[in-house]
Amino acid sequence: MSKKKINSKQQNNFDDDEIIVKELIVEFKKGNDAAFSELVNRYRSQVASIAYKLVMDFDEAADIAQEVFVKMSKNIHKYDETKKFYTWLYRITVNASIDFMRKNKRHRHEPLEHAYQTSVKSQNLPDQSYNRERIQLYINSATETLNDKQKSAFLLRDMKGSKISEVADIMDMPEATVRWYLHRARTKITKELVRNCPHLLIMFGLK
Repeated sequence: MSKKKINSKQQNNFDDDEIIVKELIVEFKKGNDAAFSELVNRYRSQVASIAYKLVMDFDEAADIAQEVFVKMSKNIHKYDETKKFYTWLYRITVNASIDFMRKNKRHRHEPLEHAYQTSVKSQNLPDQSYNRERIQLYINSATETLNDKQKSAFLLRDMKGSKISEVADIMDMPEATVRWYLHRARTKITKELVRNCPHLLIMFGLK
């Protein structure tokens, strides 16, 4: 099967899923609790994943996800059904995560230099897979040096793979502004990686 046919099939699946979601929303607005539960089941893992990437704590991400679905329930009447539902929901998730980080500025994670210390204690002969994991740990820790908007743009675009247009919708700002925050985020993270693990970047041809 050609790549074009695969992409077409994926798009059809996405369109079908959107139709199902829109039908669930209509039912939920009528007071159907089962429809609400189905929406939660469909998006629980994605919402929790975005929250975790922003706050870097599983328990806190779970609390944020719960808050997101409470807000979804209370504000479903504000959802514009001509727009993609996941974009609206992800915007709530990003905003809830940012609110959490602002309220908990004391909550900071270990410095970049020590991000992988506990994971290397039992490692003797690091292979390529292990080194990739180390780079990912450095990247995860480096995101803590970004401000809220830089971090959101970077995680949504580079870590989750969303299109610039989707990130712009989620963050409720022009695409040009998203690209600026993304540029600043990438620049900061690159500097941190060059400073802390240049040997790994050279090994993978990233420097």
